[in-house]
Amino acid sequence: MRMGLCELRLMGDKRWPWLLLVPQRPDITELFELTPLDQAMLTFEQITVAAALKTATGATKINVGALGNIVRQLHVHVIARNEGDANWPGPVWGHGTTIPYDDGEKQAFKTRLLEALQ
Repeated sequence: MRMGLCELRLMGDKRWPWLLLVPQRPDITELFELTPLDQAMLTFEQITVAAALKTATGATKINVGALGNIVRQLHVHVIARNEGDANWPGPVWGHGTTIPYDDGEKQAFKTRLLEALQ
């Protein structure tokens, strides 16, 4: 889905409800390269998405990070975590094997998230 500044994407690993916010600005790799207005907009969208993700999942904790070591285009990860999930309390990156959503699970999650975003 397209937000004001960012495209919101769903990562395809159902072990963690995991979203990406991708600012739609060319050639930006770092947060500080955004204009002050875009920085404020990204913060607003990040908080909005994090709150909706927590509502949609009932997560114990929402993790937010902007790493960009592999994909240089600026993007922000927003991940719902729960005690006892795969690799709790460790990081999600590089842990285990991806478990894809089936079509029904993916659609149900998208529906819950969109409802929480309203």
